[in-house]
Amino acid sequence: MKFFLISDNIDTQIGLRLVGVKGVVVHKREEILPVLDEIEKRKDIGVILMTEKIAEIVPEEVHRLRVSKSLPLITIIPDRHGSRRPKDFITRYVREAIGVKIE
Repeated sequence: MKFFLISDNIDTQIGLRLVGVKGVVVHKREEILPVLDEIEKRKDIGVILMTEKIAEIVPEEVHRLRVSKSLPLITIIPDRHGSRRPKDFITRYVREAIGVKIE
């Protein structure tokens, strides 16, 4: 199974290309949707790496892929500017998911 990157900037694409991950750079919803459709049809792609900015543009598709219980898996990654998520996002996620407060 291979990884595939959907990025909004060339720096992230080049960095991951150096370790063998192919991908595309897109900026608009109209560009992203055909790429996702093509990747879903391919049987050799096991994981989609998607930058946070791209995931914010197509949240419905990200959710659909995550709950589909089939490949490819989707992972949201920060880009060269760092994470757009708040510093305590993991703690909040655990608290919301299972109701346990982590200190």
